[in-house]
Formats: sequence, C-alpha cells, structure tokens
Amino acid sequence: MKQLHEQHRIRYPPFEASRWDPKSLPIAVRQFPLGEYETKEAARKSLLEQPPSFKLGMDDGWLIERSFIYDDEKVDAEHDDSHLESGSYVRAVKKQRQGWYLIPNPIHHKLRQFINGVVIVLLACLFYLFISPVLLFMNLPVYGLETVRWGLLDYPALAVFVVPLIFAPLFIRVMANLMELRRQNQFLKRNLQTPVVEFIQPSMADEILELNVNFPEWDPTWNHVDAILRVGVLAPSRETLLETLDRSPKRQPPPGLSTELPHHWEIGLDDGTAGGEDAPMELKEVKGGLYLRPMRIMNQGAPQRWEEGQVLKLQPPEPRWPGSVNTELLRVHWECILRIDRQRGGALLWVQPLKVAHSAKRTMLEHLPLHDGRSELDLT
Repeated sequence: MKQLHEQHRIRYPPFEASRWDPKSLPIAVRQFPLGEYETKEAARKSLLEQPPSFKLGMDDGWLIERSFIYDDEKVDAEHDDSHLESGSYVRAVKKQRQGWYLIPNPIHHKLRQFINGVVIVLLACLFYLFISPVLLFMNLPVYGLETVRWGLLDYPALAVFVVPLIFAPLFIRVMANLMELRRQNQFLKRNLQTPVVEFIQPSMADEILELNVNFPEWDPTWNHVDAILRVGVLAPSRETLLETLDRSPKRQPPPGLSTELPHHWEIGLDDGTAGGEDAPMELKEVKGGLYLRPMRIMNQGAPQRWEEGQVLKLQPPEPRWPGSVNTELLRVHWECILRIDRQRGGALLWVQPLKVAHSAKRTMLEHLPLHDGRSELDLT
C-alpha cells in the first residue's frame, strides 16, 4: 500500500513582478494525503472523485500547479465531465472583489512616468556637476555652473530648473489624491442601487457564459455598459505561505514577500507581496476600498455591449483556464465585470464574483499574462 498525495506548488509574482527574477524566489510546496492504494491504477481511478490537476506557468518562472503524487510519480485521470469545487470564497474576494468600484484618474500613471524621467534628469545633472572640474581642466565649455541668489544663499543655476521638476509632480499627485477622496465621497452620497445579475446556466471554464443584467436605477449621465468575463490568480495566504516555507512571521520574510503591513481594513487581507502604492488614497470608512486591485496574473474575454432585455453571452478567456479554486495556496478566481462608461467622473465598475466549474480537459498554460499590482493599470 502506497500513499496518494495532492500536491500544491506556487511561486506567486510580487508587486512589480517585471523587476524580479522568478528563479531566485522559492517555490512553496504543500502536500495533502488522500489515502493508500495498492496499485497506480487504483490510485488513478480514485482521482475521478477529485478536482482535476492543472499547471499555470513553468518551473523556472511564475508557477501555480496542482498535481497528484503516487509513489513519487505524478498520476492523473481523464475526467469525462466538468467538476465544480466546493468551498466558499476567500476573505479577499468578499472584502475587495465584489460590489461597486471606481477607476483611478489616469494622471496618477502619467505622473509616475514623469517622475521616473525627472530622476534620470537629476542623476544626469549630478553627474554633469561631478565631472565639470575635469571639463574645465580640459578647457571645454561648461554651462549652468553659475550661481543664482535666493535670499541670503546661492544655488547652482541647474537647481533652478531641476528642483521644480522634482516637486511639481509630487504636488500634483497630492492634489490628485485629494480629488480622488472628493470623488469617493460624492459616489458614496449617490448611494446607487446594485444591478441585478442573473446567470442563466452554470458557469463552465471553456463555455460561453450567458446572463441577464438589469439596472434598477439608470443614471442619465451613463453612456453605455460593457460586460467582461475575467479570470486570474489571487495571492496565496501570507500565513500559510510562511508556514509552508518554514519561516517565522516574526522574522525576516523570504524573498518576494514584504514585512507585514499595518491593517486599517481587516487583519488577514495583506497578501505579503506588496512593495509600493497599489491604489490612490482611499477612505478608511469603506472596508476594502473603492479601487479594484488587479490580480498579478489575469486574463479576460472580449467585452460585450449591454442592451436592455438582451441576453449577454460572454466569451471565456483564451487559452483555456481552470475553474474556480479557493484554497490557502491556490486561488483561481473568476468574476464578471460591468464597466459603466460615464460622461464625467471616469468609468464605474460593478464586480460580481462567480463559481466556475473545471473543464473535462486538463489545463496547462506556459506563458502567464502578468500585470502590475497598481489599480491605475487595470485592464478595464
């Protein structure tokens, strides 16, 4: 008799994953015993009652995998039908991925890019000042070394141009955050009624999703509504990840994880992979915030324009993804997004999570669609 195990492996991308080398980060591996069997065929037959295995990514890159191990070998079973996993949504879905959401002002992204350019200009000016004595020694012309007097102090002439470039975008970002707070207050005072979303049939990972949408309250400033089916991978539980990697929560976290952040919403929502500002300033009174954080790994189908009385038929993302998975490490999340284009104030999002059944075919994706962790760069 040999033991059959269910194995979970994950290497989740941190904040700004493009700046990380996946091979330098550890893979968290966790196994669960499923029973003892005499032969591999008996173990494979028992897998017909288990959810199907899947693999997203590669061993030398970002990885999300569920497999079954018997006698140190991977085994699999050919499922003849779809499979819907039981279990409730994780806390992050309930608190941060359902309901109304706003889209940040595009100025946040533009100013962030502008600040990056200003830093390059500042470094170039410092290097220029550093080598200016050498240029003077070589009798080469130099400019901007003269001083400008402000009050009782003299400043290099270059500072007159560089310092305003540094502080101007920071000042504008502060003003933009104050505008975001004002926009959030205005939206909360509006107290919109929630749309009614009715799914006509059970959701399948590789089939068209049919649904009816009704808006009890229609604002005349709304232009149109687009429906989008999205799937992605949520960050694993920080506590379980540290336990799997054999790291104490009170010690330095492993590479790819940040120190625990102070919680002003609810303990347990910090996924431990943040490393910077993921959303504009938000009202603390709104539990979970009013900006939708993009999943670091996600994809979505083609949007479809909503018309009153029409059945929406949403195409699933390509290539095929697994169905909904809600465990401590592996979290494949599906959601339906209604994007409301407005005449002013930016677009408005209604997010409806849904449980999706696995396809009968095994899912394997080698190239994962990565995205930045900032809400200003969401696909919508």
